[in-house]
Amino acid sequence: MIEKKSIIKKEEKAVLVGLIQKDQTEEQVNEYLAELAFLAETAGAMTIKLFKQRLQHPDSRTFVGKGKLEEIKQYVAAKDIDMVIFDDELTGSQISNIEKEVKCRVIDRSDLILDIFASRARTASAKVQVELAQYQYILPRLKGMWTHLERQGAGIGSRGPGETEIETDRRIVKDKISLLRKRLEEIDKQSFTQRKERGEFIRVALVGYTNVGKSTIMNLMSKSDVFAENKLFATLDTTTRKVVFENTPFLLSDTVGFIRKLPHHLVESFKSTLDEVREADVLLHVVDISHAQYEDQIAVVNKTLQELKAFDKPVVTIFNKMDLYKQKYFDEWLEDEVKEDILRELKERWNGITNNQCVFVSAIEKLNIEELRTVILHKVRDMYQIKYPYKTVFFT
Repeated sequence: MIEKKSIIKKEEKAVLVGLIQKDQTEEQVNEYLAELAFLAETAGAMTIKLFKQRLQHPDSRTFVGKGKLEEIKQYVAAKDIDMVIFDDELTGSQISNIEKEVKCRVIDRSDLILDIFASRARTASAKVQVELAQYQYILPRLKGMWTHLERQGAGIGSRGPGETEIETDRRIVKDKISLLRKRLEEIDKQSFTQRKERGEFIRVALVGYTNVGKSTIMNLMSKSDVFAENKLFATLDTTTRKVVFENTPFLLSDTVGFIRKLPHHLVESFKSTLDEVREADVLLHVVDISHAQYEDQIAVVNKTLQELKAFDKPVVTIFNKMDLYKQKYFDEWLEDEVKEDILRELKERWNGITNNQCVFVSAIEKLNIEELRTVILHKVRDMYQIKYPYKTVFFT
């Protein structure tokens, strides 16, 4: 019978592996591996080295080529590495084949993300959703992940003890998935009832890539104390607070961050949590403007919103971390006029793209927060005029 445990212990040494495939640049893959290193750090592992290989397609047996696998194997042995983490999803047989060669634990990006989610799940709902995603991830990989299958009998019609045990596990996993889905349906019904009981308030949801500062903005807007730290997926459970700006009340929700290559099963499992996004009247899309790949992150969030059928809602784009942007791109020798020109061009560009529905802030430095409040207030009042016009007289 399978047993699910945390895949990473504190301060384990890891090497990361990424492929530069067709239509990808080395710069992009470097950025992806940097994000993977941040994921590993969030989970408690220490990245020692990055391995990259340029291949048109992943090798069906070992993902990377023979030469690169041998290089990884030698490094793992020489440096006493605990695990090898691949940036792309591996099949069960690939995991098994690679582990035989490198003689240490092998996991992929999806497994790493699931482990982080499992360690950060606090509420019953989040725990059930993560557990469901974990079992859905394991199910198609059971056979490849069973190393003792080599010991089973061979020949036509023979079925060794390994095969019997794997079939038993497959049934157990399927039963567990069915049970978790039923439990999640019950939680969904309770959540739906709770959302219905909130009354006629405009709902605003913070969305964005993970670690862009949504929870910090939530704390500023609602004067609450939502957990926020500089790690990926600091927030798993949706937090909703009632906020009042100038006699105008609305509900503000902080939601789980999105990420590139978010495991499909995780998106499916967390759909109930993400109902806050689907049912919101206004979305506040928070962006880390200081991140080198912030435009790619915007695209990832927009794609996820499309998958959730929530892309057609009114959106205010909040470009956060302007303090870090200036530190990163403005050196001390740059003249003030040049800095002002760069900022003006940046704002004009995004005002054009967002149809003037954006604001540039620093949540940590509390820069431009009053403008942000004003933008949100106008958007909320506009939505009250559309949804509950008979209530707007009370808010002015």
